[in-house]
Amino acid sequence: MSGSLSGSSVEDNLSLSPKLSPPSKRQKTENRTTGNCSTTNSTSGSKTQVKTTMSVTSTQNGSQNESMDDIDEGLYSRQLYVLGHDAMRRMQASHILISGMRGLGVEIAKNVVLAGVKSVTVHDEAVVTWADLSSQFFLREDDLGKNRALVSTPRLSELNNYVPVTANTLKLSEDLLDKFQVVVLTNSSLDEQLWVGDFCHKNSIKLIVADTKGLFGQIFCGFGKSFVITDSNGEQVVSNMVAEITQEEEAVVACLDETRHGYEDGDHVTFSEVEGMTEINQSEPRKIKVLGPYTFSIGDTSSYSEYQRGGIVTQVKVPTSVNFKSLRESMADPEFVVTDFAKFERPGQLHIIYQALHEFVKQNKSLPRPRNKTDAEQLLTLAKAINKASPSKVDELDENLVQQMAYQAGGDLAPMQAVIGGIAAQEVMKACSGKFSPIRQWLYFDALECLPDKADTLLTEDTCKPKNSRYDSQVAVFGEDFQHKLSDLNYFLVGAGAIGCEMLKNWAMIGLATGPKGHVIVTDMDIIEKSNLNRQFLFRPWDVQKTKSSTAANAVKTMNPSIKITPHEDRVGPETENIYTDDFFVNLDGVTNALDNVDARMYMDRRCVYYRKPLLESGTLGTKGNIQVVIPNLTESYSSSQDPPEKSIPICTLKNFPNAIEHTLQWARDQFEGLFTQVAENVYQYIHDPKFIERTLKLPGIQPFEMMDSVKKALVDDCPQKFEDCITWARNLFQDNYSNQIRQLLFNFPPDQTTSSGALFWSGPKRCPHPIDFDITNSAHIDYIEAAANLRADMYGLKQNSDRASIVKMVSDVKVATFKPRSGVKIAVTDAESQANSDTMEESAVQHIIDALPSAGNLNKCKIKPLDFEKDNDSNFHIDFIVACSNLRAENYLIPPADRHKSKLIAGKIIPAIATTTSLVVGLVCLELYKLAHGYKSLDKYKNGFVNLALPFFGFSEPIGAPKNKYYDTEFTLWDRFEVEGEITLQQFIDHFKNKFNLEITMLSQGVCMLYSFFMPPAKRKERMVLPMSEVVKRVSKKKIPSHVKALVLEICCNDADGEDVEVPYVRYTRPGP
Repeated sequence: MSGSLSGSSVEDNLSLSPKLSPPSKRQKTENRTTGNCSTTNSTSGSKTQVKTTMSVTSTQNGSQNESMDDIDEGLYSRQLYVLGHDAMRRMQASHILISGMRGLGVEIAKNVVLAGVKSVTVHDEAVVTWADLSSQFFLREDDLGKNRALVSTPRLSELNNYVPVTANTLKLSEDLLDKFQVVVLTNSSLDEQLWVGDFCHKNSIKLIVADTKGLFGQIFCGFGKSFVITDSNGEQVVSNMVAEITQEEEAVVACLDETRHGYEDGDHVTFSEVEGMTEINQSEPRKIKVLGPYTFSIGDTSSYSEYQRGGIVTQVKVPTSVNFKSLRESMADPEFVVTDFAKFERPGQLHIIYQALHEFVKQNKSLPRPRNKTDAEQLLTLAKAINKASPSKVDELDENLVQQMAYQAGGDLAPMQAVIGGIAAQEVMKACSGKFSPIRQWLYFDALECLPDKADTLLTEDTCKPKNSRYDSQVAVFGEDFQHKLSDLNYFLVGAGAIGCEMLKNWAMIGLATGPKGHVIVTDMDIIEKSNLNRQFLFRPWDVQKTKSSTAANAVKTMNPSIKITPHEDRVGPETENIYTDDFFVNLDGVTNALDNVDARMYMDRRCVYYRKPLLESGTLGTKGNIQVVIPNLTESYSSSQDPPEKSIPICTLKNFPNAIEHTLQWARDQFEGLFTQVAENVYQYIHDPKFIERTLKLPGIQPFEMMDSVKKALVDDCPQKFEDCITWARNLFQDNYSNQIRQLLFNFPPDQTTSSGALFWSGPKRCPHPIDFDITNSAHIDYIEAAANLRADMYGLKQNSDRASIVKMVSDVKVATFKPRSGVKIAVTDAESQANSDTMEESAVQHIIDALPSAGNLNKCKIKPLDFEKDNDSNFHIDFIVACSNLRAENYLIPPADRHKSKLIAGKIIPAIATTTSLVVGLVCLELYKLAHGYKSLDKYKNGFVNLALPFFGFSEPIGAPKNKYYDTEFTLWDRFEVEGEITLQQFIDHFKNKFNLEITMLSQGVCMLYSFFMPPAKRKERMVLPMSEVVKRVSKKKIPSHVKALVLEICCNDADGEDVEVPYVRYTRPGP
């Protein structure tokens, strides 16, 4: 472990008044010591804790001189796309106190430290016991007897060096609480919650109470009076083009009907670029009422001028103020966030039961014993009494629910801590930033479906009692036998990123694969980058550039040395089926995806269906997350339903008629690929592939001309010899893109051009452009020249130059040819016209280019390499080029530009991510894993889920059953197949289906190879009929069957006895062993 320990008081670390905005925070690079507490044996294992507070620092995440007012975008980039800079800065001004360092407390602290607040103080008066080790991932067995806060602090501090982490072991006091913006209580008594709640409410301190008991969880949020929410949902603001605005008391706005406007009742909007009714431009935000998918009303415009044309309407986020009741008030008059609509009455019940549990602990000085009926009866008696006296009493108390609480109260489950800890940590961030809608004000959650069938019979006080094991708190809920079952599971984890790290942590805590038969294989081909550190919490700054899978495996081994885990660095796909073979999958109990792309997910889904293995699927997008459980012979698969494809931008819009920054950014990406990637790849193929020209000439339309012309320009016309040549090329490219092409466009379609119907051509989605004259004093113009020239130099292996003064000098010397628009130039207005224009090509023009090219044999030493777009390297000029290229294009069309941050998000297709959502989603996945381990065969036990922490919203549903098909009287699903074992001839194969299933095979294929069809030539059919099936496959595919392939997947088309086509399962043809 990096870092050192020193005595330090809370006051030293929190010297600023919480009511004041703190100064810029620099990374801590030294430890501070005060003389108010002893440093003797603070971490040596002595059970007598002398030290009261501790501050820890560790290796830095960013530049030593970097101010936290200047947010480290390299570290926080994915989170910034969720929260935004303003919310992030407000978080960086917030001091957080988290009381209770058991599993839930450390989960919240981990997420809050990763998020990047001003400081975190962790508080706990108690020492580590065996019961803590089941979910507190920063505690080890040799920490037993030490203070939980003191032990956790150095390990939390490693997560983010921008966030000082301090331990406090004293009793909570008002003086301590007054130093924080947000206070979080976990593992606290009701009496403590009430006095802290009263104090916080009175002093405008935000309070969050969080707790878990076995499979039950609870959160309370009290953010005081007049809490301001700046953005209730975090969605991107929506802009639309205006088609009409009526002039009346309840004016109606109609948007262009290309897409739905996407607004909701109560949204606020502003207008710009409206002609005629100019009074509405830049007016105060107007509240709208939705009338239809393309229309809404905005109030009175009767006094305004008449609308003529154009305009853009843009959604505005208007801050709202919310009043929160104190904890004491809310206890009597609660509001609930429903986490499962199938359990709509459950929150009211749990609200009473939790109060009864607090009273039980107060009377007995301990929680109810696992599966102890006497304790359960006492809790029920208390619950009835509290319910009778409560202003928020329920009509009929659920006695079974009370009993389950009594039986599980001593349980401490890592997946539950992840669920409640992820939600609670997001509430901390809301309290700091005002971003997103807080919980108002109580949230209760339970996962009782995880209990085994007939739990009351299977589980006894004896099988659930503690035995000084790190799994005691899990055994308290599920019993000893289930713990042994978990320990012997074999799982394949695909991906070791954010979800993968959280998954491995949870698996280590629950004891998965810790037994003699258990094993975890984790594979990830990626290496660790700085941007990963903000949410992939198993990685540290010193791990950057190491492999993810090995680093993650080593990290969880320190959490639980008993876990048996093997890291791989292989991509999953057809190319690694010699690694992930039949034998590999047969030995698995299940597969868990932790992937970030749909193709890999679908591939693993197909493998799991083929091998009939359960699959746990999940994903996140900012504050949104989803989970899906795929169960053999029971549910549909991941691939059974797919999201609609992304809407593409028409080519003519990109080339000539952009109207949004997304259009100019996509155009910039296309420019990058065309200028710095594709042309170099074409040159490489020309030099090294003798059939390149032959293959290129067969391409349709004008593609042969474009490809060969790009090769000629790269090797002959524009081949640079020195950096000055790159500057000349960049300056001419600027002229062509931002001046010449626009002048030609305006020559073809002048600003006052009208259509055949008399409407202005440049109206609606078509924005009239203007050319840009190069200005050597304009920094944006020099940005473009610098980025383009340096990328060109990099592509040709020339020395790069970032000296702005020398670049300005070089570009000022470039002579640019005068351009004059030409008649007869065709410019496509629609994609259909564009396609028609590209369908014709003169072969002689292509041949002329080929004749002018140097011989490929003379170019073996040519240094030209394609540049693969890399968004996260800020020194490679890739994003610099995209930003400059896009914003200059936007200036052509008077489109508001995008800053570097937004440009990187859109052009880099970055998926926004935040640790809290990952924590929650993985917790939900692991709850489903419990059910799989039990072997449930009933759909109603499992839950697919969708969550959105911004709202907050929680939706759970029973998985969809596998759709059933039928041939004759035989039903089948995607999990079924025909099994054929042993080598037989093609004729025998066909006869087998005719004789056994009364099915006539009309076509038979393997992969892309057609092995048999009713219409194939008789001679070829006769030749194949006598061959063994494996031989047919080899001859048709012209490939040997790999030795690791034990079975072939064959697809068949069949007719029934009536000659009608019938859908049937695929065939698994198992070859004889060696």
